[in-house]
Order: sequence, then structure tokens, then C-alpha cells
Amino acid sequence: MEQVDVVVVGAGVVGLAVARALALAGREVLVLERESRIGSVTSSRNSEVIHAGIYYPPGSLKARHCVRGRALLYRYLEERHVGHRRCGKLIVATTAGQLAGLPGIVERARANGAGDLRQIDRREALALEPALECLGAVLSPSTGILDSHALMLALQGDIEGAGGTVVCRSEVLRMRVCAPGLEVTTADGTVLRARAVVNAAGLHACALAGVTGGLDRRHVPVPRFAKGSYFTLAGRAPFSRLVYPAPQPQAHLAGLGVHLTLDLDGQARFGPDVQWVDSPDDLAVDPQRALLFEAEVRRYWPGLPQGALQPGYAGIRPKISGPSEPAADFCIQGPAVHGVAGLVNLFGIESPGLTSCLSIAEEVHRLLQA
Repeated sequence: MEQVDVVVVGAGVVGLAVARALALAGREVLVLERESRIGSVTSSRNSEVIHAGIYYPPGSLKARHCVRGRALLYRYLEERHVGHRRCGKLIVATTAGQLAGLPGIVERARANGAGDLRQIDRREALALEPALECLGAVLSPSTGILDSHALMLALQGDIEGAGGTVVCRSEVLRMRVCAPGLEVTTADGTVLRARAVVNAAGLHACALAGVTGGLDRRHVPVPRFAKGSYFTLAGRAPFSRLVYPAPQPQAHLAGLGVHLTLDLDGQARFGPDVQWVDSPDDLAVDPQRALLFEAEVRRYWPGLPQGALQPGYAGIRPKISGPSEPAADFCIQGPAVHGVAGLVNLFGIESPGLTSCLSIAEEVHRLLQA
């Protein structure tokens, strides 16, 4: 049986960030990824937005890691020359109810440490984005976009530069507590003995925890899958900033609405919406949903050309709360919670997981030092 120091299960952006932090700290790290390439599931099927830390309850892990992670991420992107742009975002109100909720958005963001937001009126919003229609907006200058694949390649390079290894097509079937450490069994029959394991398996993290012998099942949440489809725009959008609809007051925030985001080439995409599904493999985009998207987008961009939206791609949010429940916080579960030395489970790492990846990595490192 091969002995290793640390196994990180999952080579999405969070798993890679965690592995990088551990490798740079001098740990021998092996990353096991079930797919044929890194970051090909949730990490490659999102909006590629660097969030400011606006929407999350003050004091939550999402708020703390988003704000800390944003600062770390911008610094890392600059140091490693990874493509990104601090383009800013407008959160737009198109109804009286949304307009009344804008001060609360600014207040919550400031409580979270995102202190550069400010509310603007319709005239100022249209001066920034003339094609927009709204009653007022919140301007978030710190919101940005990035090349998520280039980020993950940079993280992988750091891991390997520090002596770590990333192995794809290596699905972990089950684990077993065998103090000291854990036994990890892969699909090809390989059995590894690791001093520590980080379960960063994303959509499959709950399932993997469920087949970890010696882990009390009380500590394994029920996975929920919220599909989000994206539509791309045929032609160029007349916007230089991201545009998000303001939340409806008292609405259950399963997502952030059908928003407009831009890639680094200026091409626009719209989404994601929210569809609760039973399988993490349900990734088909229904072309008929274009009509629903058009109606939502025209609330803030009435000039959207008819038939300009084309099916793009879909992603699945790895949620641990259901459609009738308040949105769950990140669940970063270390030995102090479940009692298994050397094991860290990462559950429900949805948005803002990309923004938060380097901050989450810091916390996992601390948990494994305790």
C-alpha cells in the first residue's frame, strides 16, 4: 500500500487552490481528479466573475471568504499575469420594490467589508451604460472577470513546482478511516494510505463522504443540484460593465438572477437561471428557455434584439439546501466537527467559491495544522 502525505480529491479551482496552499507549506500533495482534465465540471461552467462580497449574510463564511478571497485573487492574478479585468458591476432596480431594497444591499456589503459600493440614480446609471433601463442602481467598482481556466493552470503549475502531483482520470470510489490517517481507494483498484485527505469533490463531495468508512453520517449533508443555464448573445452587447438585476425583497435567493456578464473579449452571456434537478449530469440547455431569458433581460435592456440569444452551456450548483430553504452557507468541516483526524470535507462550495478559493485554501491549511 502506497503511503502519501495529503490527498486532495477534486481538481476544480477550490481543490487546486487548497493543494497549492498545502504544497507551498511543504506538504507532499497528490490531487486526484475523476475527469480527464482539471476544472472541467463546476469550475468551467460559471460566470467567471470576481465577486465583491455583496449578497451574503454578514458574518457568514461566504461573506468572509469572498471578501478575503477577492483581495488574494486580484493579487495572485496580477502576480501570475492571468487574464482579468476589474470592470465593475451595476445592480439595477427596475421595480419600485427593488429600488427600495438598494440601500440594504449597500449596507450589507459594507458590513461584509465591501466598502466601495454606492447607490446611484437612474441618470447616473444611464450615463455609465446608455443602453440600460432602470429606476436606480448600485455600482460595485471591485467586481471583475477573469480567465478561470488560466487561473487553474497557474494553480496547477504552483502545485507541481512545489513538488505536488495532479493525476486526472483517477476517481476515488471510497475512503476509510484507519488511524492515523485515511485509506483511499480509486477506481483502478489503487489503495493509498494518506495522513490527511481534503474532500473537494464538488458535486460529488457529499456522496464521497457518504462512503467514507468511520465518518458519522450525521455530518454528511443531503446534496441538492441547482442547474443554471446560460445563453450567449449573437453580436456585441453595448455594455462595458456587468449588469445584475436587484433581488426582489424577501425573495429566496437561490441564484443572482439572469444577469449579463462579459468575457475578456467583451462577448456577453446571460444567466444563470435556477432549475432544481435530480442529477449533477443534467447539463443540456433547453433552447425554449430563451423566451424566459429574453423577458428577464428586457427588464434592464429593452433593446435586446429579437432572437439574439443562443443556447450556451449549463452548470450545476453543488448546493446543500433545497428550493424551499434559505441558502446554506459554505460548509468547511474539519476534525473539530466530525472527529476524524486529518479529514476536511468541503460541502456546498457554490458561488462565490471561485472568488473565495484562495481564502478557503488558507482555512483548510489551518484546519490541518490544528
